[in-house]
Amino acid sequence: MYSEQSYPQQQPYPQKPSAGSVAHHMAARGFAQIFGIHPAVAFLTITVDLMMNFGTWGTLGALWIFTLPVGLVLGIIAYMAQKKWYGDDNESAAIKAMIVALLTAIPVPVSPVLIPSGIVGLFSRKKN
Repeated sequence: MYSEQSYPQQQPYPQKPSAGSVAHHMAARGFAQIFGIHPAVAFLTITVDLMMNFGTWGTLGALWIFTLPVGLVLGIIAYMAQKKWYGDDNESAAIKAMIVALLTAIPVPVSPVLIPSGIVGLFSRKKN
């Protein structure tokens, strides 16, 4: 019948290198993919952060404790959106989501931080 020499052995699943292990893989992703967040995530983060900060300032700090769970929920939304809409892998989406959650939980506006990231993400989406 058929001999094994006529069919070379193949790996059942090719191994994908992680984003940090291969230099050309990092270069192929580009600046916007590495550092950008989806514009909808940036807009939502800025909106929620401003609402929480105005509420905290309006109550003289009484609502500060609510910034922690709101930051956590926003981090989960950012993680899911980065994976689905921006095409990030699990690790990149998790890192960006943790940054968004941390910056939202701090009772200081984050607009100066996230606006440039949202602009980078917007230009990245325009190319595709």
